[in-house]
Amino acid sequence: MRTRTRIAVIGVGNEFRRDDGVGWAVLARLRDRAVERPLPPGTVLATCDGDPGRLIGLWEGAGLAVVVDAAHAHPGTPGRVHRLELDAGHLAQPPTTSSHGLGLGEAVELAGVLGVLPDHLVVYAVEGTESALGTGLSPAVQAAVEPLARSVEDEAARYRQAQARRPA
Repeated sequence: MRTRTRIAVIGVGNEFRRDDGVGWAVLARLRDRAVERPLPPGTVLATCDGDPGRLIGLWEGAGLAVVVDAAHAHPGTPGRVHRLELDAGHLAQPPTTSSHGLGLGEAVELAGVLGVLPDHLVVYAVEGTESALGTGLSPAVQAAVEPLARSVEDEAARYRQAQARRPA
């Protein structure tokens, strides 16, 4: 079996719907930080509107896919981050829903049927409060961007270290 080495980091959302742009904001922060703290080789950063077909295309062939998306929770705590991992082809559903009509769960199910799931999938879902038209994150969601960028960097580094320890 061939080991997949590519790491896909995908920011999902719409930067013109306030907190729904958190995934894009985290990717922008990762790009800014890459000068001082580069991501592991083979890491690809991409943004997506949440369309399941586009998500699948972005993570296809990846050893690790990290997805950052906004979520709605009722009741919610704006800025709270949920970390979910793919487990046996099923994504644990948080007490939140995607801010998109078709969610990540549908993309995971479809990718499973097509046999194009990444080896490992981690999702960071950030509870938002503002989804009206406009730019800029609410203060609580903006405060989550920097720690979340560090968490994504750590995910990629841990994955790459685990790969290095595997026998060839």
